[in-house]
Amino acid sequence: MITNQTRSIYLASRSPRRRDLLSQIGVRFQMLLFRSQPEAHVDVNEDVLPDEVPAAYVERLARAKAELGWQRIVQRNLPRYPVLGADTTVAVGGRILGKPASRGEAAEMLAALSGRKHEVLTAIALKSEERIECRVSRTEVEFRTVAGDEIREYVATGEADDKAGGYAIQGRAAQFVIALHGSYSGVMGLPLYETAQLLEKFSATRERRHSH
Repeated sequence: MITNQTRSIYLASRSPRRRDLLSQIGVRFQMLLFRSQPEAHVDVNEDVLPDEVPAAYVERLARAKAELGWQRIVQRNLPRYPVLGADTTVAVGGRILGKPASRGEAAEMLAALSGRKHEVLTAIALKSEERIECRVSRTEVEFRTVAGDEIREYVATGEADDKAGGYAIQGRAAQFVIALHGSYSGVMGLPLYETAQLLEKFSATRERRHSH
């Protein structure tokens, strides 16, 4: 069980939902925001690689975020707490739907999800020193048929902006969901069961190491 004694970690994510979810299970964390330098490229390349399946895609991105976060704390000489990276994507009919580049693309994504089942995958990666471990959460979500005007109204609220698959299940899009099989928190962006298990595993290993 995660307790208040859980040592602090770094969260390598800007997502307010992930912050809220970590707080929900009592994990102490510090935000690790990547300061962008003028000459720097995008922190992590989120383009899908040729023939990359959704589970491999989200795991690669979560690992990359955790690795990059660890590099930053070493460079800045910060206390060496574990770094948690996470990534969420939506998969439907073999297609990977990441974050929409525009509201038009968000509307196209929602039209693709309308009246059918899709999968939401969230990978988490925890990095400390030479060690990195990853978990992937898979959840099946079924949408009712969503009319074109409903999609337009929803996208106009701005809730779809920067959300994998073009929707936020904790917001107005909840009315589109007929059924969900898996992890609700995973669909939000941080599967709490897998996160707690991974943090506990790292904590137990650290305690054993210190006791010898």
